[in-house]
Amino acid sequence: MHKYWQGVIAEQEASGKSIRDFCRERNLGEHSFYWWRRAVREEEPVAFALVEAKSAAAPAAKLELALASGEVLRIPADVESLRVVFEVLRAAR
Repeated sequence: MHKYWQGVIAEQEASGKSIRDFCRERNLGEHSFYWWRRAVREEEPVAFALVEAKSAAAPAAKLELALASGEVLRIPADVESLRVVFEVLRAAR
């Protein structure tokens, strides 16, 4: 059942549709969707795919952190922002 919901959640995210519309189209309970999405996310370990620094010399430089889930975090390239990100990641372990 867990794998099924992982697939459903990934499909909704890729669709670009709201959760409400997606669930209505597939006759899924919206509350069930949210419950399973939380359960799946809590069990998934944080995994990183790629880290790239782009234009580090530019004043508005940002680092992009691509997660294995496909999400991309854009982080300002300053010491304080990086410290906060790493603290959050350590706490999530």
